[in-house]
Amino acid sequence: MHGTNSATVLQITPKAIAVTVTDDTLSVDLDDGRTIAVPIGWYPRLAYGTPEERVNVQIAGAGYGLHWPDLDEDIGVSGLLLGQRSTESSESFAIWLKRRG
Repeated sequence: MHGTNSATVLQITPKAIAVTVTDDTLSVDLDDGRTIAVPIGWYPRLAYGTPEERVNVQIAGAGYGLHWPDLDEDIGVSGLLLGQRSTESSESFAIWLKRRG
């Protein structure tokens, strides 16, 4: 194919600048102007968290990561952009859930 390439490959992962978690969606505003939204069910710890636990999110790693200290959950911006869901095993999640009571 000849001509001008209209799509560019990202060289640098955009950074998170804001995070919103609802009962069904995790939304992240990026510093390049985009907002990415994924189903909260992709991240079971968020899905089982209370609204108070979900709102207590820290933008970490200079904007490349998200951390929920109350839920012991970490999500990378690059993983969100690639559509990666939680890789936590069902056994690990069951132990975490049991500890919650």
